[in-house]
Amino acid sequence: MTKILFVCHGNICRSPMAEFLFWHLAEKRGRGGAFSVASAATSREEIGNGVHPGTRRVLARYGIDPSGKRAVQLTAADYGKYDLLLGMDSANVRNMLRILGGDPEHKVCRLLDLTSHPRDIADPWYTGDFEATLADILEGCDALLARYSGR
Repeated sequence: MTKILFVCHGNICRSPMAEFLFWHLAEKRGRGGAFSVASAATSREEIGNGVHPGTRRVLARYGIDPSGKRAVQLTAADYGKYDLLLGMDSANVRNMLRILGGDPEHKVCRLLDLTSHPRDIADPWYTGDFEATLADILEGCDALLARYSGR
């Protein structure tokens, strides 16, 4: 089983969107049992808070209800728990490396580094554009599934 942790700044917009969307796609493709998926924040600002309404809205189109999810913070111990730790942008990755104390096993990268067009995923907390964020995360999740399904 591949253990994946999606990480963003507050763990209320992008990383839970990636967590729930990836799990949904893996299940639909009969690969749900191959993955353990979670998400976390690099900051403490939103710890304990639920998923942002904009993220809930776009996930609802897929029949996904993330209502039980609460923001948690990334810890150094998470490095040993996960096979892949995927940040949503370059700032997330810098903060992840600081919290984790480095990346000796090369398990940390941006989600979209797995695609043919590596880039940051914009934070909809600031842009208000949850649709663009969803499109980027979907692209990243598809690439991640392809990577782990031998396609």
